[in-house]
Amino acid sequence: METIAMPAINFAAIMPEMILSVVAMVLLLINVFVPSEQKAYLGYMSLIGIIVTFVSVVSGWNSPQAGFNGAVLQDNFALFFKGIFLISAFLTILITDQYLQREECNWGEMYPLILFATVGMMLMASGTDLMTIFLGLEVLSVTLYILAGFNRNNVKSNEAGLKYFLLGAFSTGFLLYGMALTYGSTGTTRIAGIAEQVMQNGSVLANPMLLVGMLMMAVGFSFKVAAAPFHMWTPDVYEGAPTPMTAFMSVGPKAAGFAAFMRVLLVALPALRADWSMLLWVLAVLTMTVGNITALYQNNIKRMLAYSSIAHAGYVLVGFTAGNAVGTAGVMFYMLSYAFMNIGAFAIIVMVGKKGEDNNNVSDYAGFGFKHPVLGMCMSIFLFSLAGIPPAAGFIGKFYLFSGAIQAGYVWLAIIGVLNSAASVYYYLRVMVYMYMKDPTEEFDWLKVSPAIALCVILAVAGVLIPGIVPGTLLSLAQQAVLM
Repeated sequence: METIAMPAINFAAIMPEMILSVVAMVLLLINVFVPSEQKAYLGYMSLIGIIVTFVSVVSGWNSPQAGFNGAVLQDNFALFFKGIFLISAFLTILITDQYLQREECNWGEMYPLILFATVGMMLMASGTDLMTIFLGLEVLSVTLYILAGFNRNNVKSNEAGLKYFLLGAFSTGFLLYGMALTYGSTGTTRIAGIAEQVMQNGSVLANPMLLVGMLMMAVGFSFKVAAAPFHMWTPDVYEGAPTPMTAFMSVGPKAAGFAAFMRVLLVALPALRADWSMLLWVLAVLTMTVGNITALYQNNIKRMLAYSSIAHAGYVLVGFTAGNAVGTAGVMFYMLSYAFMNIGAFAIIVMVGKKGEDNNNVSDYAGFGFKHPVLGMCMSIFLFSLAGIPPAAGFIGKFYLFSGAIQAGYVWLAIIGVLNSAASVYYYLRVMVYMYMKDPTEEFDWLKVSPAIALCVILAVAGVLIPGIVPGTLLSLAQQAVLM
């Protein structure tokens, strides 16, 4: 009798995902028995779970593990991105409790949902099979739909959740159809297998179905990273979602989308580089320009940062287009820096905001720098970094992104990136003009700084300034994680 061979599982390849999943499920169970006024303890337990998972991620550095018959690979590339996801989740949870208390929606499910979303992101970064990437994407997307509409007492939050769900499902269809066409062309869903088929079989490369599959996957990933012209959902969802979730969505899922996108194009389809490079530079130019020009006209600071996040996706696409070691390392360095500077800015927005997501206009920050000089200074540091002004990490990140493009021969693309970055200075400085050059219209006496949110701001400032002044260590880690 013929026996069925068991596939090589190797749980070590998904150890971080397993730890975080167990923590999330335990928290869901505990949440049933915890009174609403003590839900903050779930947040503290989530933070402990993230720290334990982060230790597991760090311990795997330089020790690649493949598992599930090659469907997942925990290499340095995946580990670097997993670090970004965990840091994003950690900072987001630190700013969540104060928001939930203020909005009187202190339901403990938010914490395990953030952890489940992080697990989905980690699967996307580790996925070496199109089905694994899709599984991670669905875990991430379903939890994000819920998190966007989490504040069920707020109409805008409900609208954000519904809009994100409908458009997200539509884009997932594109991604899945692209994967199906790629499988139809190559006969495999394994990324290494696709690369092998494309390199060794000339008829596969000549098959237009493969090119269409690549284009449809690019559409799906472009939606996830909010690249133009697939960015239409971003401002409404970011504005309507609970502010901590806006911070989380603008960083973690974007990084996860880029991780999967890069693994698919750089590893599976290098033979189509001429085609996808042309597609990426078009997306980069469109994304940077549309994001920055539209951000210039925004009065709501959440919408302004939403369009700003679209522009930042464009900068990352510049490094991705280069496709060389400098550009790829620049993408990873920039995404980590972006996590600190963007969530740090949203932490200040959570504090300044009032119940009902009120007080989110740029003009509401008039005199804020004088009333709260320390917080004003921190907000200025985050905005300087987002604008790419030295010595913040945002400047170093853009420097390497554009350097990668120049080395690959895309000098004109780097120039467009620099011009866009210069244009963005206007709307970031506009907030500072209101903070320091306008007379205060309010006393900001409702503003309070909880220990958790203070810790988030301190960590974010450190995460912006230290890599900006001494980028060597972080850049060295990014270079070790390059997919080459």
